[in-house]
Amino acid sequence: MNLRELTWPMFPFSVPYFLPFDCDGCGNTYCLQHKAKDDHQCDKHLLQTANAEYTGTKAFDCALDGCSNRELTPVPCEHCHLNFCLGHRHQHDHKCSELKTAPVPNAKTAEHVAQILGNKQTVAPKKPLRSVKSRQTAARVTLMKLKGQAGGDKGIPDTERVYFSIALPLASKLTPKALFFSKKWSVGRVVDYIADAAGLHNPNNTGAAKKLRLFVGDSGQLLPVDRSLEDVMTSDDFGVYNGSSVILDTVSDDVNVLPDLDKYHS
Repeated sequence: MNLRELTWPMFPFSVPYFLPFDCDGCGNTYCLQHKAKDDHQCDKHLLQTANAEYTGTKAFDCALDGCSNRELTPVPCEHCHLNFCLGHRHQHDHKCSELKTAPVPNAKTAEHVAQILGNKQTVAPKKPLRSVKSRQTAARVTLMKLKGQAGGDKGIPDTERVYFSIALPLASKLTPKALFFSKKWSVGRVVDYIADAAGLHNPNNTGAAKKLRLFVGDSGQLLPVDRSLEDVMTSDDFGVYNGSSVILDTVSDDVNVLPDLDKYHS
């Protein structure tokens, strides 16, 4: 509204209602009532307000392609230094470019792996392996027992659940634990979940020389942390099934076959 004028009955001329005020935004002149930019809807002021930088609560996007999750606080990977959501914070879940994994042996049995390793300290168990059929049968029997006692994430659909009987690190002196996981999870995520459920110290994703690793209970063969459960269960290289026994322990990076398996089953 521009300058208003009132004609008073006692004066034969017009006088201003209030002194004029010039707006430094739009350049127009207004009365006291409308001198403020908000009161006269100053075009320049409205444009500046619309383009002003947002100063409220910010959210942080997950850097993994295809993930639309956001977090209120940054969750950076200490290795590749990218930011991720809580579900992809681990190296193996966002396929970290700095992830170092042990080589995957092509052998189908622990004996063959031991031959490849040559004179390394890790040796195959002396006890002969059971046949594939007998291991599958044993896993099916164990699976029926595990379903009635295993703990796990209740949000995992029944069709995705994989049950394991887990022998925990010898140093922990803990009894085996029954847990279920999603077949979509990576082995590395399974290791982290077991450590949390059992209250174990987890040196993974740190610079520690020894890391928690998961091994096949029958052969002692290492399960690669960057492969999914579904992948290792459908591969002939590992011999692990729904209902199998697995072993969790802290080892150095050069251990591909766990020795002295009888210690874990006694």
